[in-house]
Amino acid sequence: MNKLREIECFIAVAELGSFVKAADALGISKAAVSRTVLELEARLGSRLMQRTTRRLSLTEAGTLYLERCKQIVAALEEADDLLLAGAANPGGLLRINAPHTFGVLHLAPLWPMFLERYPGVALDITLSDRIVDIIDEGFDMAIRIARLSDSTLVHRKLASTGLLVCASPDYLDKHGTPTHPHELAQHQAISYSYNTGKDDWQFNGPEGPVSVKVRSRMHVNNGDSCVAAALGGAGITRQPTFMIDQHLRSGRLVPLLTEYSAPELGIYAVYPSRAHLPPKVRAMLDFLSEAFKQVHWDD
Repeated sequence: MNKLREIECFIAVAELGSFVKAADALGISKAAVSRTVLELEARLGSRLMQRTTRRLSLTEAGTLYLERCKQIVAALEEADDLLLAGAANPGGLLRINAPHTFGVLHLAPLWPMFLERYPGVALDITLSDRIVDIIDEGFDMAIRIARLSDSTLVHRKLASTGLLVCASPDYLDKHGTPTHPHELAQHQAISYSYNTGKDDWQFNGPEGPVSVKVRSRMHVNNGDSCVAAALGGAGITRQPTFMIDQHLRSGRLVPLLTEYSAPELGIYAVYPSRAHLPPKVRAMLDFLSEAFKQVHWDD
């Protein structure tokens, strides 16, 4: 039973005063219109129209029902207009999760521009290096820095970042400079707790893939703390270039083993579903794609 179809036929007949005219307006047969209205009356248990060979008129019940049906149709049209307008002018609360350091260094400066461009959108930003479940925890989008080639998540790649091994000049003066990844096992390492390889650091070098198990004196679940410890001379760390490029440029950190590259990481926007993507999410995806079209941390 299609109640909306019944209402559509009833309104057309009532307003045009003819089953024939209603059928022409709806693009269906007169018999289909007549049958639909009869089924509607049977379902309601009330006659809505008085029919004679010369004219058609609404009963008292039909007049009341027509008024309410027109209100329903108007509400549906308003709902359609609201969503169509939202596609052009996104609105509502947009909840985003992002890694802490990337969020502070590279996302925070963008938020004022986004808010100015889309005044109808409000942002709720959560910074955490923990991998959240975006569906269970109610996020519209998350930023992930990882290798997602086999991920089942719906995602859009925004940029890439290299991984570099580095240490402070002070640490290297005291402990020497490693020239091969295997020598890292003799040094003090500062490791990121959420690294998928834990203390196994992978490299690609002139002789092919190289794997070394480092001796970590510190495990930290925050990249900023790893970098701060390295700047203080506590050991060697391996961090994304988006995080350490300013320290490399200033000389406060020295890149090591540059002939041995670590696997590159992608920076992704991930979201629950590609189907019926809310305008606010699509707006943010397009905005971030534009913002990270060119990055300079690997220069």
